[in-house]
Amino acid sequence: MKMTIKHFQIEYDAINRRNIFTNGDIINGRIILEAVKKTIIQSLVFKATGKASLRLVNYYGNIIDREDERDDQIHLDKIKYYRIKQDILKEGEQEDWNIIEKGRHVFPFSFKVPNSRKIPSSFCSVFGQIVHTLKAELKQSMKLTKKAETHFTFVCKPSVSGLMARQHGSMSKNIALGSGKVSMTVHTRQRGYKQGEALRVRLEIENLSSRLVKPKFVLDEKKIYFGIHRSKIQKHEILKEKADAVESFSGKTTVIKEITIPRELSPSILNCSVIKLEYRLKVSFTCGTDLLFFVDYVFTQSSLRHD
Repeated sequence: MKMTIKHFQIEYDAINRRNIFTNGDIINGRIILEAVKKTIIQSLVFKATGKASLRLVNYYGNIIDREDERDDQIHLDKIKYYRIKQDILKEGEQEDWNIIEKGRHVFPFSFKVPNSRKIPSSFCSVFGQIVHTLKAELKQSMKLTKKAETHFTFVCKPSVSGLMARQHGSMSKNIALGSGKVSMTVHTRQRGYKQGEALRVRLEIENLSSRLVKPKFVLDEKKIYFGIHRSKIQKHEILKEKADAVESFSGKTTVIKEITIPRELSPSILNCSVIKLEYRLKVSFTCGTDLLFFVDYVFTQSSLRHD
């Protein structure tokens, strides 16, 4: 049987330079097809979906792929967050419905990204992904269904109240060999930061020891995959920074350190039950070569849109 549809694709319009969408945005696009002759179409459907899925390796080296699991309530390796369907050309009751002429045809569509804050941001790795997809399906009598799809980048709006919460932690340590005592309190202005923003850390150090105290900072990325039969954790050190040393027996000293969040970081994912992406700031100090203390912070990396 000869092919009657020569070209079939779906595309959408960007609304900002980074081509990122968030909750409540309107996505406009079009389905494009080219017919080689006058053709009858049963139906043309537009779909928008958002889902998360895992692909983990078991202990025998085999791939555990749950993308075909049907019961999402039990098998949490795959989660569907939304599914939007629009009939562009409805299936008619008569054979002469939905007749298109030879040539190029454009069918526009428009839909609103759901406002739910439970929808996680786009994410992709070898072990799992969160994908937001636009699909088009064309049905013709006695022919295979034609499908076209494209992905768009979605970033969930963060909770402002949670992002602005301050953090602090403190601990003291007696140094070996009777050298004295060091205590440190760490403060940050807020929990959430954007790419390129300065993370300002204030250290209040009381050095009552006979050694120099050298503050250090490590920014880590942590990815967690929660599978049915097993979980997996990936850790990655993003950057290291140092501050000026605090002299021995100097009493209370305030140290300010600003760390610029790399612009290439992905936003945190804290609202997905199978994939989690978070960032930690570890603050430590050393005397000589001895690690004495560290404070571990979890903070949210947001990606607010810039037009």
